[in-house]
Amino acid sequence: MTRRRLPAKPTTLLLGSLLTTCLFALSVVTGGRAAAQSIPDQLTNEEFWKISSDFSEPDGKFRSDNLLSNEIWFQWVIPDLLKTAKLGRVYLGVGPEQNFTYITALRPKMAFIIDIRRGNLDLHLMYKALFELSKDRAEFVSRLFSRKRPDGLGPRSTVREIFAAYSGVRPNEELYAENLKAILEHLTVTRGFPLSEIDVAGIEYVYRNFYEFGPEINYSSSGGGFGGGGNRVSYHELMIETDTAGESRGYLATEESFAFLKELETKNLVVPVVGDFAGSKAIRAVAQYLKGLNATVSAFYLSNVEQYLQQSGVWSRFCANAAALPLDASSRFIRSARNARYGQGVGLNSDLGIMVEELQACAP
Repeated sequence: MTRRRLPAKPTTLLLGSLLTTCLFALSVVTGGRAAAQSIPDQLTNEEFWKISSDFSEPDGKFRSDNLLSNEIWFQWVIPDLLKTAKLGRVYLGVGPEQNFTYITALRPKMAFIIDIRRGNLDLHLMYKALFELSKDRAEFVSRLFSRKRPDGLGPRSTVREIFAAYSGVRPNEELYAENLKAILEHLTVTRGFPLSEIDVAGIEYVYRNFYEFGPEINYSSSGGGFGGGGNRVSYHELMIETDTAGESRGYLATEESFAFLKELETKNLVVPVVGDFAGSKAIRAVAQYLKGLNATVSAFYLSNVEQYLQQSGVWSRFCANAAALPLDASSRFIRSARNARYGQGVGLNSDLGIMVEELQACAP
C-alpha cells in the first residue's frame, strides 16, 4: 500500500456567536413555547444542529486526538450498572466509541456526548453518517475502515468473526474516497448541516486515520497518544472484549445493538456538544434542556476526566455543573481510574458512583 500523508489537523475555530443563556437555546428547540413534557421521539435536522451549536463552548485542547478508547476493561462495569441505572432515560458521556457500548446497554431515549475538543464532535458526526448509511454491522465496519466487505458475513456473525474476516482485507483508496464523499454529502446535503471548512477538514482527518490504520488503530496511532491508561489496545481488541462473565456487550456484538444505535442516530438523538466539564455553559445548557423535558439522567460516563480537573484545581466547578442535572437515586457516574473496582488493575479500570450522593455538597 502506498501511504499518503494524513490530512493536517484542522486549526481551532473560535465560535463567533455564543448562546447568551441556556433558556434561549431551549426556546430555539421549543419554538418559544412552553417546554415539551417528555423526550422527543426525534429531532429535526435544524433542532439537532441548533442544540449542538448553541450548547457548545469554544474549542478546547487535550493532549491526544483520542480517536478511540484505551480502556480495555470498560465492559466489566455494565452488569452492576444495569442493576441500578434505569433504562429509557438520558445518557451523558465523553470521548469516542465506548459511549456506544454504554448506550446500547442502557437503551436511552436520548444521549449527549460532551467533550472539550471539537475534534470529538467531528468524530461523532463521522460516526453518525456511517451508522445511517450502513444497513448492518459488516457494512458499517467496511465503511469505517475503507475495506471491501468479505463474503460470508451476515446477521448471525459474531463480532469476532466479523473482525477476523476483515483482518486480511487490504485498505482500498478508491473505497475511502467514495466513503468520504458519501459521509460529507450525507451530513451537508441529506441532513443539511452547515459544516464549516474546519469541520470538513476535521472529519477528513479522523476518517483518514481509520483508513490508514484499519481495525488495528489504537489510542496512539494518530500521533497524539499521551495520557492516562497505559493500554494501547486496538479497535479490534476493544470490540471483541467481554464483561467478567464472558458476555460480549460491545456495540457491534449483535445486530440488535447496532440497529438500536442506528435508529437513535437516524432520529438525531445522539447529540455531540463541545464543552469543558468545568466550563460555564455546556453541561448547564444540557441540564436546563433536560429539566424542560422532565427527563432524568440515567448515567454520566466521565472516563478519567476528573483526574485532569483535579490536577487543574477546577473539579468543584464540574461538581456544581453536574449537580444542576436532573437526577434521582438511581443515576450513576461511570468513571475510569487506576485501581478502580472493575478491571485487572492494569491501566485504567472502571467504577460506579451514586451521582446524587457525590454531588450533594455542590447542589444549589
